[in-house]
Amino acid sequence: MPAKGKHRRPKSSPITRGFVAAGTGGAAIAIPLLGATGAHAAEKSAAPATAPQQVVAAAQTAKAAPRTYTVVAGDYLAKIAHNKNVKGGWQKLYKDNREVIGDDPSLILPGMKLTLGAKGSPAKGAPAKGAPAKGAPGKAAPAESAPAEADRSEARASRSAAKAEAPAPSAPQTSGSGFTAPVDAGITTPYRASGSMWSSGYHTGVDFAASSGSTVKAVGPGTVVSAGWSGAYGNEVIIQHADGSYSQYAHLSSLSVSSGESVSGGQQIGLSGSTGNSTGPHLHFEIRTSPSYGSDIDPIAYLRQHGVSI
Repeated sequence: MPAKGKHRRPKSSPITRGFVAAGTGGAAIAIPLLGATGAHAAEKSAAPATAPQQVVAAAQTAKAAPRTYTVVAGDYLAKIAHNKNVKGGWQKLYKDNREVIGDDPSLILPGMKLTLGAKGSPAKGAPAKGAPAKGAPGKAAPAESAPAEADRSEARASRSAAKAEAPAPSAPQTSGSGFTAPVDAGITTPYRASGSMWSSGYHTGVDFAASSGSTVKAVGPGTVVSAGWSGAYGNEVIIQHADGSYSQYAHLSSLSVSSGESVSGGQQIGLSGSTGNSTGPHLHFEIRTSPSYGSDIDPIAYLRQHGVSI
């Protein structure tokens, strides 16, 4: 017989209580709301991080994009490369635009569209600039400047190789009369060489194997009668000498004198190049009886008459 005033009360299931507590306390409703708020907050926090990345990527793309230049009258590759700060000089400019220019780097025509600053694909396996250094997360690689140094080393090696391949220059000789050779280099094309490439049917001067940027000197004292662009001759200087003859220096990359200026024998008048109708860097040199084309005489014989050993 059961004890008086006592009865057993069934125990509530802890799970049921938890469910009821959740249901009663409203936590079941609050939890989804908190979850949604968290997701929304996560989206908000992610959005600002993505936008700057897109802006930076767009800026990098714009910076890396090559520029375009339209050739105008009087242009030559060395001049364009210098004025537009093309890394690698005219050689790089020519390499990037060989399909447009053709086989002769000195023959560019007004209206040509040249690409400036074209870049090749990065070397396979090379780390991106600013990438973390191995073993040092979050820090830029300490050797980040190595590619630039390598470029400079390659440029120095190229210049050294070019000098090694160039013909051995003849020793400059200055006579007692103040006359000298126009450049410290050997002769490649002699006077009166025949060929259809010359409008007169023959070579009206002599060509010296002067690399681009070599010093060009007045062969003797005189007065500059013209200095500037001269069509197929490119940048040209013509000097009148005391004996009535004229010396001409063509395809120069730059000029150091102007018309009307007096010069002495051996004075620098410009730098050699490949401007005008030229197949490559050299100095075209003439001696004339007048300042005009077609009045040429043997330039080597003339220099020897003035005591120059060449």
